[in-house]
Amino acid sequence: MIRVDLTSAITAVFIGGMVWLRTRMQYVQRGRSLQLEWAGKVYFACAAALLALGWLIAPAAGAAFWPAGASNPALTRVIWFLGSYYVFIVVHRYLKARGIAVFRVRDEQANPPAGPFQQD
Repeated sequence: MIRVDLTSAITAVFIGGMVWLRTRMQYVQRGRSLQLEWAGKVYFACAAALLALGWLIAPAAGAAFWPAGASNPALTRVIWFLGSYYVFIVVHRYLKARGIAVFRVRDEQANPPAGPFQQD
């Protein structure tokens, strides 16, 4: 069972990373750093919550809809995680259509990064 859980955990982390990278790529500008907006924090918190919910209920949901697959909880979790990825593609498109940014380009001139040798 540990091996199945490890496979599911790796899949969940991979999908979470893919949601992060896919969303971040929509805002990239060469040479400019990005800052996560408040809406982005909520967006990624919801993505993490959906993945965690899938970890807990996907095996039971899979057994209810597909009794033959109940012996392998990893399969139902992976299906849930992939579905979550596609859901957040749609959610991000909805947010962009509404003009709600998940990331914004950091204004380097107004807020210079604080460094150990920075002079005031």
